Amino acid sequence: MKDSPFIYGTTVSEYSFTNRENESAKLLSNLLNGINTTIISPRRWGKSSLVEKVIGDISKSHKNKRTIIIDLFSVGNQEEFLEMFAKEVIKASSSKWEEWMSSGKEIFQRLIPKLSVGIDPNSDFSVRFDWEELRKNVDEILNLPETIAEKRGLEFIICLDEFQNLASFSGYPEFEKKLRAYWQRHKSVTYCLYGSKRHMMTDIFNNPAKPFYRFGDIMLLQKIETLKWISFIKEGFSNTGKEIETMAVEIIPKVMKNHSWYVQQLAHYTWNISQDIATIDEVNAALRELVNANSPLYQKEIENLSSTQINFLKAVSMRETQFTSTIVMQKYSLGTPRNVSKNKTILINADIIQEVNKNLEFVDPAFELWFNKQFFNKSFTID
Repeated sequence: MKDSPFIYGTTVSEYSFTNRENESAKLLSNLLNGINTTIISPRRWGKSSLVEKVIGDISKSHKNKRTIIIDLFSVGNQEEFLEMFAKEVIKASSSKWEEWMSSGKEIFQRLIPKLSVGIDPNSDFSVRFDWEELRKNVDEILNLPETIAEKRGLEFIICLDEFQNLASFSGYPEFEKKLRAYWQRHKSVTYCLYGSKRHMMTDIFNNPAKPFYRFGDIMLLQKIETLKWISFIKEGFSNTGKEIETMAVEIIPKVMKNHSWYVQQLAHYTWNISQDIATIDEVNAALRELVNANSPLYQKEIENLSSTQINFLKAVSMRETQFTSTIVMQKYSLGTPRNVSKNKTILINADIIQEVNKNLEFVDPAFELWFNKQFFNKSFTID
């Protein structure tokens, strides 16, 4: 049996990457021309896959560009970040581990790194510092890529995923100022910063009071168009010896509202349970499987909400628009206008709802289907 052509839950392969031609071209141009770039979009819209695809293309065709992707999801404090940053920069500076080990004396003036390498240098290379000394000499780490670039005639492209996680560090406001102060002076290093918490990323980069305001170009990632999804799904079935009926293929992006993660997931489930030809019956079965698979996550999300926040979601689900009107507040037990405003902000900041054309809607289309089934007993079977 052939592997599924539809990938979700991880960054997609080049084969499964679909229809981001304009975004890919813009990001590629920005990074090759030294323009720092921030990518902002809701969770699971394909930011990481886009960056990995573009970085892969650069690595293949521009050998003088040293590319780095660092995931900050599990980094807990400034010191961990600085050590990881230093390690990845040193690794990217040379393909020879012997040069990594000798770099300590060459590039550090005040810090004394503890470098170690195991049987497999790519996975067993580490950089450690005395944390007290590290705090005194943050500039040596933040300037490290520029220092190496100048000494060795290189250029770096550094991509930091889940960048907003840095905001949880103790002393972040001062650290944020240092990041901007040093990085904005770099001539041989280009930064690509992106993350999954849209409201936090927007506040970091779009707030005039914050240091990273106007740090570079901001890309607001949009949804992939329906027709492109239809073409992609058809091709995926065809390339693996299957077919999908026209109505079935059209309904997949429609019911998932062109949400990249869920279009791929629903297409995969449909492909997986179909034999030769996928019909609406297979899509319905796949949709039930998808919602059931995600139900524990949705249940946990609901448990973290207050009763008035759940009631607010009910009003959103019913397409209400005048949330502070007496009728709507009484109908859904929303509390006072102040409560309405507070809950709206909380739900938007949690990326549960979003404002589109002055109306509120669910960010997660599968969660909306589950929510409507749980609270309104609405069937999500497609006729």
